[in-house]
Amino acid sequence: MSAGRVHRTEHSIDVAAPAGVVYGIVADAVGWPLYFPPSVHVERVESAGREERLRIWAMANGQVKSWSSHRVLDQERRRVEFRQERSAAPVKSMGGTWSVEPLGAEKSKLVLLHDFTVEGDSASDVAWVERATDTNSSAELENLKKLAERWTRLDDLTLSFKDSVHVAGPADAVYDFLHRVGDWPDLVPHVSRVKVVEEEGVQVMSMDTRTTDGATHTTESVRVCFPRTGRIVYKQTVTPALMSAHTGEWQIVPDTSGVTVTSHHSVILREENIKQVLGEGADIAEARRYVREALGRNSTMTLNLAKSHAQRSTSEV
Repeated sequence: MSAGRVHRTEHSIDVAAPAGVVYGIVADAVGWPLYFPPSVHVERVESAGREERLRIWAMANGQVKSWSSHRVLDQERRRVEFRQERSAAPVKSMGGTWSVEPLGAEKSKLVLLHDFTVEGDSASDVAWVERATDTNSSAELENLKKLAERWTRLDDLTLSFKDSVHVAGPADAVYDFLHRVGDWPDLVPHVSRVKVVEEEGVQVMSMDTRTTDGATHTTESVRVCFPRTGRIVYKQTVTPALMSAHTGEWQIVPDTSGVTVTSHHSVILREENIKQVLGEGADIAEARRYVREALGRNSTMTLNLAKSHAQRSTSEV
C-alpha cells in the first residue's frame, strides 16, 4: 500500500440551535477544553485576520497527543478549514473542515470532515487513527449539540473565576510545589490520594479529595506543564457530579517583591444533577455559589501552602 493514501471520514449532527450559535462554539478553539470532552488544552500561537495557528493537546484512544494546526475561519459561510502543520504519530498529515448549514432560524446541521494519511499506511495504524477520529468527532458533536441547544442558559451554566496570593519567595519554589502533585497527599490536607504518570511535561493523574462534610470525590485530570513560563494548565477528564466540565490553570507571575500566584477555574455546571447534589429546592444560582466556594476554598488552601513552602525555602538558604 502507498504511504500517501488519503483516508477520509465524515461526521454530522442536527442541532436545535441557530447556525450562528453553533459556529461560535466551533470558532472558539481556545474554549474547546471546556466544550469538548477529548480536548485538554488549546493555545492560540498566532492570529491574523481570518487565520490562526493553534497548539492542541487532546485525548486520542486513551493517550494524550499534541499537534499544531493552521485554521482559516469564514464567519459569513460559517465554515472553518484546518490543516495540521505538525502531526502526532501515527498521523502523517491531517486536515478537514467544520461547516454549519442553517436549517431554519432555530435549527442547523454541523458537518465535520477529516482527511488524513498515516506513515507507512499500515492497517493497524490506519484503524487506530480512524477509531480516534470517530470517537473524538462523535463526542465533540454530541457535546456541542448539548451546549448549543442550551444556548439561552449557557451563560448561567458557565462560570470562570480566579484566586491569587502574593509570595515573597522564588518562582521556582512555588512551581516545584504545584508541579509535585504526587506528593500532595502529604502536603495538602484535602487531598487523600494521588496517582500520577508524567511524560514529556504532561501529567495524567487520578486524585481523591475530601469535602468539608467528610465525603470523598475522585477526579481524573490531565495537566500540561510549562516550567519556563511558570504555568500548569489542566483539564478534569472525570469530574464531580455537579460539573460537566472543569478546566484550570496555575499561573506564577514574578514582580519586584516576589511572585503572584493565581489559580484560574472555568466550569460548566451539570444542570440535571443540581437537585440531586444540593437538594430539591436548589437552582442554578445556588449551584454557582456552591462550586465557586468549594473550588475557591481548596485552591486558596493550596496557594497558601505553596506560599509557605516557597517562603520557607527562602529563609533556609
